[in-house]
Amino acid sequence: MLVRVTADRASLPSLLGDFVIPSLGASFSVGELTYRKGQEVYGENDPAEYVYQVRDGAVRRYKPLSDGRRQIGAFHLSGDIFGFENAPVHRFTAEAVVATRVRLIKRQSLEDVAETDANVVHNLLSMTTRNLQHAEDHMLLLGRKSSTEKIAAFLLEMDGRLTRAGMLSLPMSRRDIADYLGLTIETVSRAVCRFQREGVLKFVGKTHRAIVILDRQRLSSFDMPS
Repeated sequence: MLVRVTADRASLPSLLGDFVIPSLGASFSVGELTYRKGQEVYGENDPAEYVYQVRDGAVRRYKPLSDGRRQIGAFHLSGDIFGFENAPVHRFTAEAVVATRVRLIKRQSLEDVAETDANVVHNLLSMTTRNLQHAEDHMLLLGRKSSTEKIAAFLLEMDGRLTRAGMLSLPMSRRDIADYLGLTIETVSRAVCRFQREGVLKFVGKTHRAIVILDRQRLSSFDMPS
C-alpha cells in the first residue's frame, strides 16, 4: 500500500523526524509504505532514489556472504532514518524484521533543497554523523574479545534504544542477533540463558524477546573487555 502525502513547509518537520526544513516552496511529496515481516525494502545495487524513516517496526540492513550466511550491518528502529547513500545504488539490502511502516522521501528532493537551505545541510550532516557513530559502535562491538561481551554490549545498546515502561522488547530473532554479532544462534542462546541464570535479566512471555534487565551494572561488567 502506498499513501502519498503532500506536505507544506509548516508540517514537514514532523514528517522526517529530526529534519528541519523551513523553506521548501509550495509542496513536498512524501510517501508511506507498509512491509510485511521479511519483505525487502530495497536490494543491494538497487537505485538509491529514496531516503527512508521507520515509523513503526524495525528494518535490518545486511549483505549476503559467499557461504550463504549474511552479515547484518545495522538495525533501524522507530524514528531512524536510513537509505541515504554516497553512491547512486544501495550497498546493502534492507528488509523488514517485523511488520513495518516507513516513510520515504525523494533523495533528489532533499539534495535540491539542501543547495539553498543551510538548515537542511546541517540536519543531513547530523544524520550522517549519527549513522557513522552507529557504524563505529558496531565495529567496536564486533571487536569485543568474547561472545559474552558482544551480547552484553548488544543488549545494552538495545536497552537504550528500545526499552519502554521498564521492558526491552526485541523485534529481532536470535538468528538476527547472531548475524549482527558474527556469532552462532547457539552461542547467543547460551549467553542470554546465562544472564538469566545469574539474575541479570528475566524473560516475559514465551518468545523470550521481551526482557526486563534486572541488573544493568552486572550486565555492563560483562561488556567491559578484560
